[in-house]
Amino acid sequence: MSRPLYTSTDLNSYPDFKEYAPEAFEAYNAWVAAAFAEGALGKKTKELIAVAVAHAIQCPYCIDVHAKGASSAGATREELAEAIHVAAVIRGGASLVHAVQALQTLEEG
Repeated sequence: MSRPLYTSTDLNSYPDFKEYAPEAFEAYNAWVAAAFAEGALGKKTKELIAVAVAHAIQCPYCIDVHAKGASSAGATREELAEAIHVAAVIRGGASLVHAVQALQTLEEG
């Protein structure tokens, strides 16, 4: 039987990845900490952005981590739903505007 591509428990092994490239691992984690630190945008807003992006790029691990982060930061189900709808609209819109390129190719070809 083949192993599923996504298993939420895989995240438990993430720290083990440090063994293979410790400097890059630490640098990435420092970057994450800096990006999610309170600043001009608050933690909840940053987590909502991350949830939206995670849906747009379809990363189940990111969805798990940032949905939990958004919830911990006080985001409501309604806020999560709106953020995800924004991501879906942007992703769908990109497909539609790329259709213009496909139509132009047909006209030129």
